[in-house]
Amino acid sequence: MLIKIYPENPNPREIDKVVNVLRDGGLVIYPTDTVYAIGCDALNVRAVEKICRMKGVNPQKSNLSIICYDLSNISEYAKVSNAAFKLMKRHLPGPFTFILPTSNELPKIYKNRKEVGIRVPDNNIVRTLTRELGNPILTMSIHDDDELIEYSTDPELIEEKYESQVDIVIDGGYGGTEASTVVDCTTDDFEIVRQGKGELMT
Repeated sequence: MLIKIYPENPNPREIDKVVNVLRDGGLVIYPTDTVYAIGCDALNVRAVEKICRMKGVNPQKSNLSIICYDLSNISEYAKVSNAAFKLMKRHLPGPFTFILPTSNELPKIYKNRKEVGIRVPDNNIVRTLTRELGNPILTMSIHDDDELIEYSTDPELIEEKYESQVDIVIDGGYGGTEASTVVDCTTDDFEIVRQGKGELMT
C-alpha cells in the first residue's frame, strides 16, 4: 500500500495508519534525510527478525541502527558519554549514524552486538512516526549497490518492487542517493567509519 504523506505537515490520520501497522509488527518503507529506508518497531523482536531475513542480515553479526525522535530518551537504548552527547546534540537532527554501546533496555537481539547505531534524521515524517509510536524504529537502507537508482528513490517504483514484502510504502517525495555519515562513538576518540552526506564538526 502506497500512502502519500507531506513532510512539511504530516496528516495525523495517515500517521496513525502507519503507527498501527508498526505496532502490529508490520514493515514500513519511509523517507529519511538521506535515502529511503525500511523499518519496524525496534522493540518488536519478531519484526526485527523479519527485516533481517528480508535484507539477508545476520543480527548477531551486523550493526543494527535505530531512529529516535530526539536525544531526550537516548540513554534508554544506548550508553552515552558526555562528550558523545555534546557531539550528537550539535549534529542532530541530521544525516548521521552514531554508533554507541547498547544499554539494557534493548531486546537481546541487539545486545549480542554490544553496539547500536543511533539516527535522528532531519525528516519530519519518520520522526513523527517515532514520536507517535513511542518506541524507536529499527532502520535499514533499502538501497543495494547493484540496484537501479530509480528503484531506491522513486516511491512508486519502490512500492512496485517491495509491495509483497512490506505493509506500507510512504510516498514522501523523491529520496536521496547518499547515505548517512557513520561515526563510531563507542570511545571518546570519535572516528568516522563511513563518510556520507553529513559533514562532522568536532
